[in-house]
Amino acid sequence: MQEPTLLLLAALAAEPKHGYALIQEVDTISAGRVRLRVGTLYSALDRLQREGLIRVEREEVVDGRARKVYALADQGHDALAAETRRLRALLAAVEQSARPRERASKAVSPRPRGALA
Repeated sequence: MQEPTLLLLAALAAEPKHGYALIQEVDTISAGRVRLRVGTLYSALDRLQREGLIRVEREEVVDGRARKVYALADQGHDALAAETRRLRALLAAVEQSARPRERASKAVSPRPRGALA
């Protein structure tokens, strides 16, 4: 799953949101690393809706403008949970792989400057 997709699903996990709120939430979750543009956002939302991961919760009119409020579909909750498990397993494998190298590098202490061999 691509990072923007994961972040959109995560942004919808707690409650339904409209487009601008999703842009803000993705920015917050990613600590500013991922900034969705409007065109990118709505293309992604259309795709996620076609895939059955999100649904339109309701449509509202605010200041004379129509806007959709999106929510996670059951399949979206399942996909988010599965991706979270996959990333946790991957992180655990990476951490496990790095441990022997960390121990080996700590075991070999550098000689102080000017020390004789």
